[in-house]
Amino acid sequence: MKDLSDLADEALLEIVQRQTFGYFWDGAHPASGMARDRQRLAPRSENDLAAIGGTGFGVIAMIVAVERGWIARDDAIEHLSRITLFLEKVSRYHGMFPHFVNGRSGKTIRFARNDDSGDCVETALLFQGLFCARQYFSRKSVAEVRLREQIGRLWRAIEWKWYCRDEEMLYWHWSPGCGWAMNCPVSGWNEGLLPYVLAAGSDTHPIRASAYHRGFARDGQMCNGKSFYGTTLPLGPDYGGPLFLAQYSFCGLDPRRLRDRYAHYWQQNVAHTRINYAHCARNPHGHSGYGPDCWGLTSGHGPYGYVAHAPDNDRGVITPSAALSSLPYAPVESMRALRCFLTKPLHRIWGIFGFVDSFSENLSWFARTYLAINQGPIIAMIENHRSGLIWELFMSAPEVREGLSVLGFVEI
Repeated sequence: MKDLSDLADEALLEIVQRQTFGYFWDGAHPASGMARDRQRLAPRSENDLAAIGGTGFGVIAMIVAVERGWIARDDAIEHLSRITLFLEKVSRYHGMFPHFVNGRSGKTIRFARNDDSGDCVETALLFQGLFCARQYFSRKSVAEVRLREQIGRLWRAIEWKWYCRDEEMLYWHWSPGCGWAMNCPVSGWNEGLLPYVLAAGSDTHPIRASAYHRGFARDGQMCNGKSFYGTTLPLGPDYGGPLFLAQYSFCGLDPRRLRDRYAHYWQQNVAHTRINYAHCARNPHGHSGYGPDCWGLTSGHGPYGYVAHAPDNDRGVITPSAALSSLPYAPVESMRALRCFLTKPLHRIWGIFGFVDSFSENLSWFARTYLAINQGPIIAMIENHRSGLIWELFMSAPEVREGLSVLGFVEI
């Protein structure tokens, strides 16, 4: 890779987005077009583990690629149609998709014990991408009309209300064999905001607003209000938790425009990012490499396995996606981190699909893998910083607007 240090910010962001896009295009499953859950620096074609949520991020990546001129519109339509046709044969559970599927057969791949069927959060991440595609590919051509119709059929089949059981909240998982054995309510603050918005906006199986207020917001108990490193955190766990909480749902949901009785979501995400940044900059544990130019704690692969890295669970592992996907919230600090990452050994931190998942300078360890759910937000959130495109598309979807209205959100 040539020296990028002299490039202007916009040119550098273009390169990072485009290189990362290869994960979802060149690295897509050859049969279904789905996003593989993870890939090594040297991809292996026999990897059939496809991710439902990761594919949602991949759909967003293809929209950005068309808009930026990296691929032809017709090529994107062909690829997306292959995905939606495949999704129609994937095993679904009251309309809900599982976490993982076999990218060749469409059969469910068990994620964990008792988690072998429907997953409402992964399904929401998928439709975050599919709704953006439906809004973007809006022409009257036969191919684009067919794509929108396919997305509509998949959407209308989801029985959101079923996943509320008999209680006033969504539950994450359901299985025909294990039932509700996972017993995991989608209760905030976490990435579960997105499924509540979509579930409330369903035109076939909607949930009531009380599920959001009692189940997710817990009648206000998800609020925090304490100060960490001099920044007041409106919602969530102390120190904010891993940074993906400010990113996954907000690749599509525009936090600049969202406020409800609990928070202004721009203020929430900026505060969360500042706390994460301040922790790494101050580096209270003395980890090698940390500093104001090298920061970002979120869930990812590390030398100790897959861990939800955060200020209160800091094991010395930096995940580039955490800082790069924070560009809308902390543009100066994120650009400094990007340029700092490029000073690391490039043969270890950068590869065919952009930055590797994570690294630990304490151990001179660099991941040999990429993860779809970390690569995808890099493309989406950089694009939201550059143009606001993905926010504009998702927020224009009538189901999203209906869901936000039902739940009591006020657009600013």
